[in-house]
Amino acid sequence: MIGSVGVPAHPVVGVVGSAGAYGRWLRRFFEDRMGLRVLGHDPADPGSDPSERLLAEADVLVFSVPIRDAATLIGDYVQRSAGREAGRLWLDITSIKQAPVAAMLASRAEVVGLHPMTAPLKTPTLRGRVVVVCEERLEHWRGWVDQLLHALQGEYVRATPAHHDRVMALVQAMVHAVHLGQAGVLRSFAGELGGPAELMPYRSIGFEMDAAVAARILSLNPQVYEDIQFGNPHTVEVLSRLAAEIARLQVLVARGDDQARAEFREHYLAANRAAWGEAALEEGSYTFERVGYLLADLTESRRLSVHLPEDRPGSLRALLHVFEEHGINLTSIHSSRTPAGEVHFRIGFDADADVERLRAAAGAIDRSGLGRVLERP
Repeated sequence: MIGSVGVPAHPVVGVVGSAGAYGRWLRRFFEDRMGLRVLGHDPADPGSDPSERLLAEADVLVFSVPIRDAATLIGDYVQRSAGREAGRLWLDITSIKQAPVAAMLASRAEVVGLHPMTAPLKTPTLRGRVVVVCEERLEHWRGWVDQLLHALQGEYVRATPAHHDRVMALVQAMVHAVHLGQAGVLRSFAGELGGPAELMPYRSIGFEMDAAVAARILSLNPQVYEDIQFGNPHTVEVLSRLAAEIARLQVLVARGDDQARAEFREHYLAANRAAWGEAALEEGSYTFERVGYLLADLTESRRLSVHLPEDRPGSLRALLHVFEEHGINLTSIHSSRTPAGEVHFRIGFDADADVERLRAAAGAIDRSGLGRVLERP
């Protein structure tokens, strides 16, 4: 038993919304990382488990559904559960917390709201990613929730649902609005100056980063971004303040005189610098530099991508030894994991690196069985 009497050591988990991207990720996580039996229901998947089975059998019920549907759907589960949920644990992972958490609190279950601050990843855990935790009614299941958070490997911040939603109006709704607004401006100039592809050769680091965020938003589920804007009651206030700041800047630039420049320096630069503080400015500037170095590395024309099938101590050292044997100097190396958990290394070299030496090294890697070369020079 974990934590308290009545909490199963290996609870059955039910995922509501199991056909969605996060629902599928959660099923794999609970099954593969925690070794639990998982039931999944989704109206979009006729082959999924009936919702009644989840209500009858699931010790832990996880709601992974669109923001607009969450509170109503949870309320329906409360009614149909009719008290059977007493002693069980209900979780949700929506991007808005007040409404779904309030709906879960109408049940007799213990209740925790979770908000992973990232789209479903290609990695088996949330390592290095922020997760907001709203513990609203948690007693007997506390030990198991701690075990879950440990397995997720996230970085956790705890908040009330009300505070969470106010912060999300800034962290999500405002940020998305800025990038969607930029995308609209770029679209309006596309006929004169070309679209993002034509502008990218002129890129600054800031433009490239902003373009990447806009592309990410436009590439994923549009309903998610729509609901983040329309489903948070604090978004209107934030957008109003953002619009006022942009309008003020436009007026100053249109005036263009010395007094306008002085007001710009004071309001947009000096006052904001003081409000941020030296520590935050230094950390943010350093992060910008690091991202800039990474973006530069990704443009290298001489590169290899290698999969190391044996994820063990010493594998990378053996790989690097191959390049040493061939007299090849590395300029960068970055690692990543595929959805299946494969370790891939992207290795960069000087632009004038000898291609034949690189090809010989790639062949040696393949023949040795140490790794599999995926991208050759």
